[in-house]
Amino acid sequence: MTKIKQLQEIIDSSDNIVFFGGAGVSTESGIPDFRSESGIFKSLEKYGDTPENLVSHSYYLDHTEEFFNYYKENLVFKDAQPNPAHLKLAELEKSGKLKAVITQNIDGLHQKAGSKNVLELHGSIHRNYCQICSKEYDLNYILESDGIPRCECGGIVKPDVVLYEEPLNNAVLNFSVDYISHADTLIIGGTSLVVYPAAGLINYFNGKNLVLINKSETPYDNLASLVINDAIGEVLSQIKI
Repeated sequence: MTKIKQLQEIIDSSDNIVFFGGAGVSTESGIPDFRSESGIFKSLEKYGDTPENLVSHSYYLDHTEEFFNYYKENLVFKDAQPNPAHLKLAELEKSGKLKAVITQNIDGLHQKAGSKNVLELHGSIHRNYCQICSKEYDLNYILESDGIPRCECGGIVKPDVVLYEEPLNNAVLNFSVDYISHADTLIIGGTSLVVYPAAGLINYFNGKNLVLINKSETPYDNLASLVINDAIGEVLSQIKI
């Protein structure tokens, strides 16, 4: 039996699926991942600092204008469109089988594809708020601002994305744990499962089928019911709902 056929049978026999995805879900939409040779971290090296520092809370506080320059150049892909993975997951949710999409991505492509119940562990580029009065702003406001984006009250408008040194949103984390712990099938795609605390979510899964779809190996491959080392859009596009 082929691995695609195995995946099809798992999906057909499940009625409480949760999907957990990382940067690899969006690479087929032209958004680079973080750690590969062509990834975002590699592109940031030209700035003469460690990538982790450039997108840290400390750097945001100490070098705010430079942070926004890096952010707009390297982390925002406004014209990116959903790929077959996003579209198939939205279809799965519409069918009633998929209960939640949990994502480490900040690009909003799951919602653009039609997914409704999306838990964004690391926030979203599409939500931005004033740090003084909490007024909300859209992505265009950030992109069209010169230097540091400012609210009409004078406060800095910060993207609602989780930087290094910042905690994940507790409510989002708790909802994610709840969905995973009640799922009969957990499909994990496009993530190397090395970034914590997000990667630790897999430990809350008590269901029957753990499916890992990633181009490279992960530390959890030996625990999975099915491992597919391929691009996730290629894989999910072959699934029939």
